[in-house]
Amino acid sequence: MHAKAIVADDHPLFRSAMKQAIQGVLGNDILESASYQQTIDLLKQHSDVELIFLDLNMPGNDGLTGLTMIRSHFPDVLVAIVSGDESPSMIRKAMDFGACGYIPKSTPLPVIADAVRQLLEGEQWLPNELVDQVQKIEDSQEQAFAGKLAQLTPHQLKVLQLMADGLLNKQIAYELGVSESTIKQHVSAVLNKLGFNNRTQAGVLFKQMLQIE
Repeated sequence: MHAKAIVADDHPLFRSAMKQAIQGVLGNDILESASYQQTIDLLKQHSDVELIFLDLNMPGNDGLTGLTMIRSHFPDVLVAIVSGDESPSMIRKAMDFGACGYIPKSTPLPVIADAVRQLLEGEQWLPNELVDQVQKIEDSQEQAFAGKLAQLTPHQLKVLQLMADGLLNKQIAYELGVSESTIKQHVSAVLNKLGFNNRTQAGVLFKQMLQIE
């Protein structure tokens, strides 16, 4: 069951503990990153990565934005969230936006190893004691938005993120190195797919839905 993975967390001691927990399952081909940008750089350099353990609060990872970006740009990579936040509502939200599993940082190392085995077999994984609470949570608006977000292309999702950050079309075009007319087309497609009439509404909801408490 050997597979290449990335442990993405800004705490060296936790990265070390995670590696210890998963090496018996995955082997020694485990990469480490201490920021969201480092994680993206590793993904670009190693096209054979199959699994990422992503810390929600690492530098550069703005709420669940990092999760949605990775799922959009690297759809074949499984993303398991690793976090100190064990609230059922946070877990539900992460799963709605594309996580394959949610591993609280308090999880014993042998249990983490079992979780990895399940994830690589194509199953989702949540802590047993929280499964019922997570499944009871129904947020139809959140789930509907997650479904619409999944329809966006990687370029459209990036444009939406920059719109939400308050950038104008000209600034987005500069940031992405494309023409302003191309950005206008992307913005139009984003608003159409999300069902909004203006960019402000789209940006506000994007920020609201992907924030973590």
